[in-house]
Amino acid sequence: MGTRTDSEEGIAAVRKIVVGVSGTPGSLSALHRAAAEARVRDAELWVVMAWRAPGGELGSRGACNASALTDCRAAAVERLREVLDGAFGAAGPGVTLAGVTVRATPGAALVDTARGPEDLLVVGTGSRNALRRLVRPSVARYCLAHAACPVLTVPPSPLQADLDEVHRRNFWRRPLDARELVP
Repeated sequence: MGTRTDSEEGIAAVRKIVVGVSGTPGSLSALHRAAAEARVRDAELWVVMAWRAPGGELGSRGACNASALTDCRAAAVERLREVLDGAFGAAGPGVTLAGVTVRATPGAALVDTARGPEDLLVVGTGSRNALRRLVRPSVARYCLAHAACPVLTVPPSPLQADLDEVHRRNFWRRPLDARELVP
């Protein structure tokens, strides 16, 4: 009978891997990395989609909005199904999968779902330019500051910068210089 090393015990100790998705390229990169970690660690994969009430929490306090909340939750469930089908297809991720929709901000939903010290939280870092930092807080930073478990951050794909440049070029209608295509 062999003995286990500390690193093998660390890998085996993870019982669930939690990842948030929104459908963005960054969240899909994090989803695929989380699925790979779940396969290596023989852990469950919990995919979380956070959703908010229309008009924010103050707008959802009235009783007349119960149907709107039900519709929003149903839309989040459907969007989660679409993201998972697009990411894995019919074959699935190859591990036990749990899809969870949570009415909360993304960071709070992820931290609350991955609340055990034996969990692993996987988040994408996304591209963070100055304007986005002002408008939308970083989910990854929130998770790093508040999570009770280890957090694995997944950087954006190197192709994301190229895609962002194409979007900027199209938005500003700048012509394409063929010399830029040659490496």
